[in-house]
Amino acid sequence: MKLSSRTKIVGALGLAGLVLVTLIMSPMLMTGFPSFLGGGDLPDCEEVTQQDEQASEGATADIPAEYLALYQKFGKKIGVQWTILAAVGKRETDHGRSTLPGVQSGTNYAGAAGPMQFLVSTWGGAKRIPIPSKFNGYASDGDDDGWADIYNPADAILGAAKMLKRNGAPENVRRSLFVYNRAWWYVDQVEEIARKYAADGQVRVPPQADASCDDPVIQAAPSDVVGRILAYALDQRGKPYLWGGTGPDAFDCSGIIYMAYRSVGLTIPRTTFGQWPFGVKVPDGQEQPGDLVFFNAGPGTGPDNPGHVGMVVSKGKMIEARCRLCGPIKVTSYRGRDTIVGFTRPLENTTVKDQLAKLRSSL
Repeated sequence: MKLSSRTKIVGALGLAGLVLVTLIMSPMLMTGFPSFLGGGDLPDCEEVTQQDEQASEGATADIPAEYLALYQKFGKKIGVQWTILAAVGKRETDHGRSTLPGVQSGTNYAGAAGPMQFLVSTWGGAKRIPIPSKFNGYASDGDDDGWADIYNPADAILGAAKMLKRNGAPENVRRSLFVYNRAWWYVDQVEEIARKYAADGQVRVPPQADASCDDPVIQAAPSDVVGRILAYALDQRGKPYLWGGTGPDAFDCSGIIYMAYRSVGLTIPRTTFGQWPFGVKVPDGQEQPGDLVFFNAGPGTGPDNPGHVGMVVSKGKMIEARCRLCGPIKVTSYRGRDTIVGFTRPLENTTVKDQLAKLRSSL
């Protein structure tokens, strides 16, 4: 079974020694390192949907029907494995059935509350918050009553799904769980529960979430040069966003693209504002791997001055370093975003063509 991609895990993982020894665990609020959302028509990398992840007999016997429906609903909505979400609920409070302090009311010794054991500060600074809210945090309104109630199962499970998503799920499940509670033995226990909850005994990841699906993506590139550019970009999955970053440990949206092209000996503009006019414009629907997709996003940007960029890796998918709070570098879908400005092909720029000719002549 594969639970994570070949993504390099970066950051201070030495904190794994901070093991909590209570039954009720407390999620930690910090920026995590998600990796890869895949997709597209690729050989041996068929899409695995939430509907495919059937509950085992043990899951239906152990999980209250209300909770099972919520885990599956919000797992699908947010895009994380419902089995992992349910396993967190089991490990934290036995799906809300625990009578320990902080589950039904109040907080535990660490300040955590509710069926998914959020720290009140992580939730948003209060146990019950009106939605929409001025508070930052994972406070969520899962039952559409206008309130984010830390004790409400629908609200808490939706919030937990968001937290797991931001910090690595569905691809880098172990990292997301480590952020939820900083102890590797906790991660192991949750994964074991999740496997028991899945009818096939597996915790599935999306297609292209591991090295076995990278090769088809790279092999489908329109040229060897593009394949090498994609290989570099895909190897940066899981690294954090850093404004102005050009690696090797962190990148911003244009920085990863700049360095991916540089990795094969090609120089393109460093910033999004420079990359947009540099490449030859490509009609929507005719984009191909290695092309750039631009968005009207960020302060001071507009339809003719896009502020965000990603690199197309396969049909409808791009690799991007989106923002500090959006999670680390990963592959996402660009279809459905209403802020797309257009596509360009840097390899068609005359300067790049000259660079390519010199590279070929030197071989």
